Parts: sequence; structure tokens; C-alpha cells
Amino acid sequence: MPRTLKPFDVDALWALARIGEPSLSPDGAQAVASVTRHDMEQNQARSSLYLFSTLGGEPRRLTEAGDKDGQPRWSPDGRWIAFTAKREQGGVKDEEPQLYLIAPDGGEAQRLGSVPTGVDAFRWAPDSRSIVFISWVWPELKGMEAQAKALKDFKARKESAYVTDEALYRHWDHHIPMGRQPQLHAIDVKTGKVRNLMQGSGVSLDWREPGVNSFAFAPDGRRIAFAFDPAAEKHPDNCFALAELELKTGAIRTLLQEADWSFDAPAYSHSGQHLAFVAAQQGKRHTAPAQLAVLDTQGQWAVLSAAFDREVEAPLRWRADDLAIRFAAEDQGRRHLCEFDLQTRAEPALLFEGGHLAAFDAQADAVVVLHDAVQFPPRLSVLGADGPVRIEQLNDAQLAQHAFGTHEEVWLQGGQGDAVQMWLVYPPGFDRKKKWPAMHVIHGGPHTAFGDSWHWRWNHQVFANQGQVVACVNYHGSSSFGFAFKDSITHRWGELELQDVEAGTDWLLQQRWVDKKRITATGGSYGGYMVAWMNGHTGQGVPAGRYRAYVCHAGCYDWQAMFATDGYTWFPRELGAAYWDDPAKVAAQSPHAFAQHCQTPTLVIHGQLDYRVPDAQGLAYYNTLKARGVPARLVWFPDENHWILKPRNSKLWYQEFFAWIAAHTA
Repeated sequence: MPRTLKPFDVDALWALARIGEPSLSPDGAQAVASVTRHDMEQNQARSSLYLFSTLGGEPRRLTEAGDKDGQPRWSPDGRWIAFTAKREQGGVKDEEPQLYLIAPDGGEAQRLGSVPTGVDAFRWAPDSRSIVFISWVWPELKGMEAQAKALKDFKARKESAYVTDEALYRHWDHHIPMGRQPQLHAIDVKTGKVRNLMQGSGVSLDWREPGVNSFAFAPDGRRIAFAFDPAAEKHPDNCFALAELELKTGAIRTLLQEADWSFDAPAYSHSGQHLAFVAAQQGKRHTAPAQLAVLDTQGQWAVLSAAFDREVEAPLRWRADDLAIRFAAEDQGRRHLCEFDLQTRAEPALLFEGGHLAAFDAQADAVVVLHDAVQFPPRLSVLGADGPVRIEQLNDAQLAQHAFGTHEEVWLQGGQGDAVQMWLVYPPGFDRKKKWPAMHVIHGGPHTAFGDSWHWRWNHQVFANQGQVVACVNYHGSSSFGFAFKDSITHRWGELELQDVEAGTDWLLQQRWVDKKRITATGGSYGGYMVAWMNGHTGQGVPAGRYRAYVCHAGCYDWQAMFATDGYTWFPRELGAAYWDDPAKVAAQSPHAFAQHCQTPTLVIHGQLDYRVPDAQGLAYYNTLKARGVPARLVWFPDENHWILKPRNSKLWYQEFFAWIAAHTA
């Protein structure tokens, strides 16, 4: 007798292990990755490091003492695995993340030195004798003792104000550390001695998201290439240059700086004769695609992937013979691992075809990929002659207990007569002879895409398990369909996207299995903008009564008020004007200007710590609906940002979401 599968719900989602980015041993025999598990009752997460054999078998837990062990990276000589953590060791409790070392065969992890301002992303030196890392420091202070005192004084201050004259001062959900900058430091593995490599240079890394792809060691270990903003005033839309730091002397020289071009993600070839990087001509067009480029030792550089109408994504990895470069790239809602041949410069070959490639690493002859799809959460595989081979089954037993729906893609004729992709996720046990409700899930960005991928926050399988068909339209402006498609909405937001979503609804209404009286639309961020836009266009492109309800999560509502966002310089470039130069043009693309047409019941969700779409946007939309007598409900989180990240808050989010949809589609 077949067993009954349980619905895949929010509790099942949060019970799954979440695997982090893998790092391969130098011989390619093992991968190390963090594994995070959440406790719904305790409302907490714990992350530990695990070892995975590339030949398969049971994984081995490597660390147990920490709560958030992360960013593991194997030393080039294979002796150590370094990682970041906050622990208590030797009677000292870490207040900021520190570096720890552990031997691959186990034992107790040991703190490596002490960095009062904490350790962000890091890389091993090629000789394994030192590690270079990013730390946010006061640039005018010299030495770790001075940094420690400054941090102690800052934390002990009685004032709470954030004071700045910088143009760039907050990002997503946090303020740029006041008076501090992200600079590169080196720590000696044997002594733990720390040295600021950028001391007194006036140079720092990206203030928004400095990471491991921001810098790279030369093969000889004597130089580090890095991307930086050369402008005196850091600005959200500044273009970046490439520089090289000489470790012995501390000398920094600019390698490449070009008007209108922004460079990032440097990667030396194994011979050290070439530097690969990502280049985008953003000064000319802010939507310019990221392309593969190479710089030689004579200062000559060239874009190599101009004929490839897809974005090149970091990290960049040279093949062992230096004749090809590997990178990730999106194509039609999927994310692949590509290899670009530097001799032929032909269309990149696919080494791994998604689904969704989340991360990869390559050492010796091994390539390990972290990948996912609508049907399964991120898993680890190695690339074999016949395709990817699983090397772990951490979630298999739990997943086998639950019912999952199938998914497919369909193509529509959208705005301008263009082909537009729509993904469909069907409920478990879907029967085309029955009638089913349908729900749009509209993605954010707008320059991102829904695809064959697993989403931890807006999970398609959890949605479909509620007994509804989930529709995801990759409207004009979405990534992975080429530059023209991405750029098509510039200076006219809402126009083509609305036509595309409505084309998706037209397609749904033509299906015999769709219950025409139970169609809803939901979206977050730009997707939230879209449902507010759709509500404001009731009777003007959206037939009255077509949608039974909307859900607007962290949605943009008023483009003038959105100047409070952390990306305030980006929106005028997308909209075609600043609000003070052409208020009519801005208002014509703003949902608030069409509030008089809103009729559809809407659930509004927002987090107070959201600096990308400040919570006043959601509150203004909710207040407007209430003032106009439109049924509305507000879910406001004082401790969440653009996303809902805490387990209990997420559970409440899903409960409110489903209750709202159910109440209006009964």
C-alpha cells in the first residue's frame, strides 16, 4: 500500500539543511562547505563545517563548537581549512568574526590572531603562510591596538546618532560603519601578526559589498589585484578601476582605469601573464552587461565576450592550461557553468547546465558545483564524464516524505510582440480535468529572473502545495534574455511589464483547468511595485475583477519618496529623470499617481530595516488603500529587512500570505 506523502509546508522548508559555497582541497578529493540548520522553536540557526568526498559516501562533520562557522577555504598546501566564526576560546569571547584554522582530519579549531574590527572575506596566499582578509577599519589609525581602542570607544559612546557627509552611507539593511573603510590586511599563519596592507594609502575596497571576488593573489604571491572606486567621493553609481598592491613594499599602482567602464572580479592566469576581469560600460549605459575581459602585462586590455549576449558572473576561474576561463551565466531563466575558449572566442561551452548553478570550485581535475532547481534545494555534485554526480544526500530522507509538484516553462507573446517566458509550478496531484486557482508570483529587480531554481523565501513548492498553480512571468527587463530585452523597460517602467503579466493571465484564462474566478497576483520589491501598478491600472489595462487579491511585499510605491532608498542615484537613470527635473515623467511611472483606480484587496508586508525599499513605501500604500476604502491588511516587521529571515517571522509571513489568498478565493 503506497504511503501518503505530507504537504511541503513552511515547517518542512525550514527543517531542511542549507549547504553553503564549497571549497575543494588542492587534490580535488574533498570539498568543505558550511551546513546551516534552523530551529523553529528556538528561532535560531547553527552552522557547522562538513567534509564531502568527491567520490561519494557519507559526509563528515568537521566543526561543532561554533554557532555560525562559515566561509571555509582550503589552504593551497592542503594542511588547513580556514573559516570565520564567533566563538569563545582561551577565556576570550569574540565580539566580531575572527579567523579560525582546523586540520582536515579533525581536532580542535584554533583562533588565528585577533582582529578587533573583525574579519570579512579572505583568501590564502599561494604559499599558505599567510591569509589576506578584509576588515572595516578607521583608515587614519595605525595598528590593531589603535583600532581596538577606537572600536571600544565607539561602542561606549552615549550618543546614538549616525553622522556623515558621504554620498554612500547605507546599504540594504545596514549603515556603512561610521568613519571606517574596508581595507585589505594580511595575517601571518605562524605568528598571528596582522598588517594593514592599505595603511595610509587612501584606497579601500567597495563600500557596499566587499567580498572575496574583489581581490586576487598573483601566482607568485607577491602581488594582489583588486577592484576599487578611484573617486574621492564614493557614490552608488561610480565606476570601478583595477589596481595592484605589492605586498613587500605596500606600493599600489593603478592597472586599469577607463572612462565609462567599471571593472571587477580580477583573476590572474596561472602563468601570471594575464588578468581576467569583469567589465561593464556602465558610464555609457547603466544597464550595460557584465562582460569577460583580459589585461596583459603591457597594459593592453580587451573585452572578449562581446558576441555573447549574456552576462558574465564572478568568480572567474582560469583552466589549468590558461586557454579558457570558467564563469557562471544566466540564460532564459537558468544559470549554467560556462567555459570560454580564449583562442576561438566562440560561444561558451556548457560545463554544467542548470537548473540553477549557485556556486562552483575547481581544483586539480575536479569541479564541484552547488546547484538547485524548482524540484530540490541546493545540493553538491561533482562533474563527471556523464554529467553531475551527487556527493551528498543531506536532505533526501526529509524530501522523500513530502509531495512536490511538477513544473514547466511556456512562452507567450508579450509586449512589442516579443516572446516572453513564463514558468508554471503545478500543485501535487495536479489533474487537468479539475479547476484550479492560479497565482502570479512576480519577481523583483527588475533586472533579475525567475527560473528553474529553489527559493528559500518565496518557495514555489510551498506555494503550489496550497493547491494552486503558480505562474512566474519573466517580463521585459528580466535578466538572462539578452541586453535588448533587459534594457527595453528603461525610462518607461510598468508599461511592457504590465503587458507581459497580462499576457500570462490571458494564457491562464484560456486553460480549461483554471478557475477564472480565483486568480491572484503577488510580488516582492519590484514585484511589489508591479502589483501596486496593476491595482492602479484597474480598468486601464487590467480588467476590473480580474484578480481577486494582491500581495505586495516590500513594494515600491512612490518614486519621489523612494529617494530615501540606498540606491537613490540609480532610480533616476532607470526612470529617465530626477523628480525635480521632470516630476511628470517620474509620476507617470509611479503607482501612487494612479491610486484613484485601486479596487483590489491587498495584503501589504514590509520590514522596518529595509533600506532598499524603505518601509514608508509600504505604509503609504496601505494607508492609501484604507483611506480609499479598499480592503487591506498590513504585516509590518520591526526586526526584518528587505527579506524575512527569521524562522518564526517567516512562518507568520506564510500564514498571513496564505490566509489572505484563501479568504479572497474561497
